[in-house]
Amino acid sequence: MTLTDVIEVLEAAYPPARAESWDAVGLVSGDPAQAVHRVLLAVDPVAAVAEEALDWGADLIVTHHPLYLRGTTSVATTTPKGRLIHTLIKNDIALYTAHTNADVANPGVSDALARAVGLVGDLVPLQPFPDDPWRGLGRIGELPEKTTLGEFARQAADGLPRTPAGIRVAGDLSRPVLRVAVSGGAGDSLLGTAAAAGVDVFLTADLRHHPASEFVESGGPALIDAAHWATEWPWLDSAASILRASGVTVETRVSATVTDAWTRGY
Repeated sequence: MTLTDVIEVLEAAYPPARAESWDAVGLVSGDPAQAVHRVLLAVDPVAAVAEEALDWGADLIVTHHPLYLRGTTSVATTTPKGRLIHTLIKNDIALYTAHTNADVANPGVSDALARAVGLVGDLVPLQPFPDDPWRGLGRIGELPEKTTLGEFARQAADGLPRTPAGIRVAGDLSRPVLRVAVSGGAGDSLLGTAAAAGVDVFLTADLRHHPASEFVESGGPALIDAAHWATEWPWLDSAASILRASGVTVETRVSATVTDAWTRGY
Protein backbone atom coordinates (compact mmCIF):
# COMPACT_ATOMS: atom_id res chain seq x y z
CA MET A 1 0.00 0.00 0.00
CA THR A 2 1.12 3.53 -0.68
CA LEU A 3 0.60 6.57 1.50
CA THR A 4 -1.92 7.76 -1.08
CA ASP A 5 -3.98 4.59 -0.57
CA VAL A 6 -4.11 5.13 3.18
CA ILE A 7 -4.95 8.82 2.84
CA GLU A 8 -7.87 8.01 0.53
CA VAL A 9 -9.40 5.82 3.23
CA LEU A 10 -8.85 8.42 5.94
CA GLU A 11 -10.29 11.25 3.87
CA ALA A 12 -13.36 9.21 2.94
CA ALA A 13 -14.04 8.79 6.66
CA TYR A 14 -12.89 12.27 7.67
CA PRO A 15 -13.43 14.63 4.70
CA PRO A 16 -11.01 17.57 4.92
CA ALA A 17 -13.76 19.86 3.62
CA ARG A 18 -15.57 19.36 6.93
CA ALA A 19 -12.64 20.77 8.93
CA GLU A 20 -12.95 24.24 10.43
CA SER A 21 -11.52 27.06 8.30
CA TRP A 22 -8.82 27.75 10.91
CA ASP A 23 -7.72 24.13 11.11
CA ALA A 24 -4.67 22.45 9.58
CA VAL A 25 -5.50 18.90 8.50
CA GLY A 26 -4.12 16.44 5.98
CA LEU A 27 -0.63 15.36 5.05
CA VAL A 28 2.04 17.23 7.02
CA SER A 29 5.12 15.41 5.77
CA GLY A 30 5.86 12.40 3.62
CA ASP A 31 5.90 11.27 -0.01
CA PRO A 32 2.43 10.21 -1.25
CA ALA A 33 4.09 7.47 -3.32
CA GLN A 34 5.99 5.91 -0.40
CA ALA A 35 5.08 2.43 0.77
CA VAL A 36 3.20 2.10 4.06
CA HIS A 37 3.25 -1.09 6.09
CA ARG A 38 2.72 0.12 9.64
CA VAL A 39 0.52 2.99 10.89
CA LEU A 40 0.81 4.38 14.42
CA LEU A 41 -2.19 6.39 15.67
CA ALA A 42 -1.75 8.99 18.43
CA VAL A 43 -3.43 12.10 19.79
CA ASP A 44 -0.39 14.39 19.72
CA PRO A 45 2.53 14.79 17.30
CA VAL A 46 5.28 14.99 19.90
CA ALA A 47 8.77 13.59 20.36
CA ALA A 48 7.66 10.64 22.51
CA VAL A 49 5.26 9.50 19.79
CA ALA A 50 7.97 9.82 17.14
CA GLU A 51 10.24 7.64 19.30
CA GLU A 52 7.49 5.03 19.60
CA ALA A 53 7.06 5.08 15.81
CA LEU A 54 10.79 4.61 15.32
CA ASP A 55 10.98 1.73 17.80
CA TRP A 56 8.01 -0.03 16.19
CA GLY A 57 9.10 0.62 12.61
CA ALA A 58 6.08 2.70 11.58
CA ASP A 59 5.94 4.30 8.14
CA LEU A 60 3.11 6.67 9.03
CA ILE A 61 1.86 8.47 12.12
CA VAL A 62 -1.77 9.59 12.14
CA THR A 63 -2.49 12.15 14.84
CA HIS A 64 -5.58 14.02 15.93
CA HIS A 65 -3.85 17.26 16.81
CA PRO A 66 -2.04 19.25 14.12
CA LEU A 67 1.68 19.89 14.35
CA TYR A 68 1.55 23.39 12.88
CA LEU A 69 -1.92 24.72 13.69
CA ARG A 70 -0.83 28.34 13.51
CA GLY A 71 1.69 27.97 10.71
CA THR A 72 5.43 28.44 10.83
CA THR A 73 8.31 30.05 8.97
CA SER A 74 10.96 27.56 10.08
CA VAL A 75 11.51 23.86 10.65
CA ALA A 76 14.96 24.35 12.17
CA THR A 77 15.98 21.90 14.87
CA THR A 78 16.19 24.77 17.34
CA THR A 79 12.51 24.14 18.17
CA PRO A 80 10.77 20.94 19.35
CA LYS A 81 8.53 20.88 16.29
CA GLY A 82 11.46 21.42 13.97
CA ARG A 83 13.35 18.55 15.59
CA LEU A 84 10.28 16.35 15.22
CA ILE A 85 9.97 17.09 11.50
CA HIS A 86 13.67 16.35 10.97
CA THR A 87 13.32 13.04 12.81
CA LEU A 88 10.34 12.00 10.71
CA ILE A 89 11.86 12.96 7.37
CA LYS A 90 15.24 11.36 8.13
CA ASN A 91 13.47 8.09 8.95
CA ASP A 92 10.90 8.16 6.15
CA ILE A 93 7.98 8.41 8.56
CA ALA A 94 5.02 10.34 7.18
CA LEU A 95 2.71 12.44 9.36
CA TYR A 96 -1.01 12.92 8.71
CA THR A 97 -3.58 14.83 10.78
CA ALA A 98 -7.37 14.47 11.11
CA HIS A 99 -8.59 17.08 13.58
CA THR A 100 -11.92 18.95 13.46
CA ASN A 101 -12.91 16.87 10.44
CA ALA A 102 -12.65 13.83 12.74
CA ASP A 103 -14.54 15.66 15.49
CA VAL A 104 -17.64 16.06 13.30
CA ALA A 105 -17.43 12.73 11.44
CA ASN A 106 -19.89 9.86 11.82
CA PRO A 107 -18.40 7.95 13.52
CA GLY A 108 -15.96 10.44 14.94
CA VAL A 109 -14.17 11.50 18.10
CA SER A 110 -17.29 11.98 20.21
CA ASP A 111 -18.83 8.66 19.13
CA ALA A 112 -15.77 6.86 20.47
CA LEU A 113 -15.90 8.90 23.67
CA ALA A 114 -19.60 8.13 24.13
CA ARG A 115 -19.03 4.40 23.83
CA ALA A 116 -16.01 4.55 26.16
CA VAL A 117 -18.08 6.04 28.97
CA GLY A 118 -20.95 3.59 28.51
CA LEU A 119 -23.55 5.20 26.24
CA VAL A 120 -25.60 2.73 24.19
CA GLY A 121 -28.00 2.79 21.26
CA ASP A 122 -28.17 5.49 18.62
CA LEU A 123 -26.02 8.57 19.08
CA VAL A 124 -27.00 11.93 17.62
CA PRO A 125 -24.85 15.05 17.26
CA LEU A 126 -25.14 17.63 20.02
CA GLN A 127 -24.66 20.34 17.40
CA PRO A 128 -25.53 18.81 14.01
CA PHE A 129 -24.70 20.25 10.62
CA PRO A 130 -27.74 21.90 8.98
CA ASP A 131 -27.15 19.85 5.83
CA ASP A 132 -26.42 16.54 7.60
CA PRO A 133 -28.15 15.73 10.91
CA TRP A 134 -25.88 12.73 11.49
CA ARG A 135 -22.66 14.75 11.49
CA GLY A 136 -21.60 17.52 13.82
CA LEU A 137 -19.99 18.34 17.14
CA GLY A 138 -20.54 16.23 20.24
CA ARG A 139 -22.94 13.35 20.74
CA ILE A 140 -26.06 12.71 22.80
CA GLY A 141 -26.96 9.23 23.97
CA GLU A 142 -28.35 7.28 26.88
CA LEU A 143 -27.05 4.92 29.51
CA PRO A 144 -28.45 1.37 29.65
CA GLU A 145 -30.37 2.37 32.77
CA LYS A 146 -30.78 5.35 35.03
CA THR A 147 -28.00 5.84 37.57
CA THR A 148 -26.63 8.63 39.72
CA LEU A 149 -24.15 11.30 38.76
CA GLY A 150 -21.62 9.84 41.18
CA GLU A 151 -21.92 6.34 39.72
CA PHE A 152 -21.71 7.63 36.17
CA ALA A 153 -18.62 9.68 37.02
CA ARG A 154 -16.91 6.56 38.36
CA GLN A 155 -17.96 4.65 35.23
CA ALA A 156 -16.57 7.40 33.00
CA ALA A 157 -13.29 7.43 34.91
CA ASP A 158 -12.99 3.66 34.46
CA GLY A 159 -13.73 3.92 30.73
CA LEU A 160 -11.14 6.58 29.97
CA PRO A 161 -7.35 6.31 30.18
CA ARG A 162 -5.89 7.48 33.45
CA THR A 163 -4.33 10.92 33.69
CA PRO A 164 -2.88 12.81 36.68
CA ALA A 165 -5.85 15.20 36.81
CA GLY A 166 -8.48 12.45 36.57
CA ILE A 167 -12.00 13.82 36.15
CA ARG A 168 -13.87 16.59 37.96
CA VAL A 169 -17.60 16.64 38.67
CA ALA A 170 -19.93 19.61 39.16
CA GLY A 171 -23.36 18.79 40.55
CA ASP A 172 -25.23 16.77 43.14
CA LEU A 173 -23.69 13.28 43.11
CA SER A 174 -27.10 11.74 43.86
CA ARG A 175 -28.69 13.42 40.84
CA PRO A 176 -30.38 10.90 38.49
CA VAL A 177 -28.57 10.50 35.16
CA LEU A 178 -29.80 8.79 32.00
CA ARG A 179 -29.44 11.14 29.02
CA VAL A 180 -25.84 12.24 28.46
CA ALA A 181 -24.04 14.63 26.12
CA VAL A 182 -20.33 14.28 25.41
CA SER A 183 -17.80 16.20 23.36
CA GLY A 184 -14.17 15.19 22.93
CA GLY A 185 -11.67 17.95 23.57
CA ALA A 186 -12.44 21.47 24.76
CA GLY A 187 -16.21 21.84 25.16
CA ASP A 188 -16.77 25.33 26.58
CA SER A 189 -18.44 26.49 23.39
CA LEU A 190 -21.12 23.80 23.68
CA LEU A 191 -22.30 24.53 27.23
CA GLY A 192 -25.38 26.43 26.06
CA THR A 193 -26.16 23.79 23.48
CA ALA A 194 -25.96 21.04 26.11
CA ALA A 195 -28.31 22.96 28.39
CA ALA A 196 -30.83 23.39 25.57
CA ALA A 197 -30.63 19.69 24.69
CA GLY A 198 -32.18 18.67 28.00
CA VAL A 199 -29.47 16.21 29.00
CA ASP A 200 -28.73 15.22 32.58
CA VAL A 201 -24.98 15.64 32.33
CA PHE A 202 -22.43 17.03 29.86
CA LEU A 203 -19.01 15.35 29.75
CA THR A 204 -16.19 17.18 27.99
CA ALA A 205 -12.73 18.64 28.69
CA ASP A 206 -10.92 21.90 29.44
CA LEU A 207 -13.83 23.60 31.20
CA ARG A 208 -12.88 26.96 32.68
CA HIS A 209 -13.92 28.16 36.13
CA HIS A 210 -16.24 31.04 35.28
CA PRO A 211 -18.24 29.40 32.45
CA ALA A 212 -18.61 26.20 34.49
CA SER A 213 -19.63 28.07 37.65
CA GLU A 214 -22.22 30.16 35.82
CA PHE A 215 -23.55 27.08 34.03
CA VAL A 216 -24.08 25.14 37.25
CA GLU A 217 -25.59 28.16 39.03
CA SER A 218 -28.11 28.56 36.22
CA GLY A 219 -29.54 25.11 36.92
CA GLY A 220 -28.20 23.42 33.81
CA PRO A 221 -27.06 19.80 33.48
CA ALA A 222 -24.32 18.44 35.72
CA LEU A 223 -20.80 18.70 34.35
CA ILE A 224 -17.95 16.22 34.12
CA ASP A 225 -14.59 17.67 33.10
CA ALA A 226 -12.01 15.13 31.93
CA ALA A 227 -8.50 15.54 30.54
CA HIS A 228 -8.39 16.76 26.94
CA TRP A 229 -6.09 13.94 25.84
CA ALA A 230 -8.19 11.29 27.58
CA THR A 231 -11.43 12.33 25.87
CA GLU A 232 -9.86 12.07 22.42
CA TRP A 233 -7.76 8.94 22.89
CA PRO A 234 -10.68 6.47 22.37
CA TRP A 235 -11.03 7.75 18.79
CA LEU A 236 -7.67 6.25 17.84
CA ASP A 237 -9.03 2.71 17.92
CA SER A 238 -12.05 3.81 15.88
CA ALA A 239 -9.77 5.27 13.20
CA ALA A 240 -7.63 2.13 13.25
CA SER A 241 -10.76 0.01 12.80
CA ILE A 242 -11.75 2.04 9.75
CA LEU A 243 -8.34 1.38 8.20
CA ARG A 244 -8.56 -2.33 8.97
CA ALA A 245 -12.09 -2.62 7.55
CA SER A 246 -11.21 -0.74 4.37
CA GLY A 247 -9.05 -3.48 2.91
CA VAL A 248 -5.78 -1.57 3.00
CA THR A 249 -3.16 -4.08 4.03
CA VAL A 250 -1.41 -2.15 6.76
CA GLU A 251 -0.68 -3.02 10.35
CA THR A 252 -2.14 -0.54 12.84
CA ARG A 253 -1.19 0.29 16.38
CA VAL A 254 -2.80 2.69 18.86
CA SER A 255 -0.12 4.55 20.77
CA ALA A 256 -0.01 3.77 24.45
CA THR A 257 2.16 6.80 25.10
CA VAL A 258 0.39 9.22 27.46
CA THR A 259 0.85 12.68 25.97
CA ASP A 260 -1.40 14.54 28.38
CA ALA A 261 0.23 17.86 29.18
CA TRP A 262 0.00 17.29 32.94
CA THR A 263 2.42 14.79 34.41
CA ARG A 264 1.57 14.81 38.14
CA GLY A 265 -1.36 15.51 40.40
CA TYR A 266 -1.20 16.13 44.15
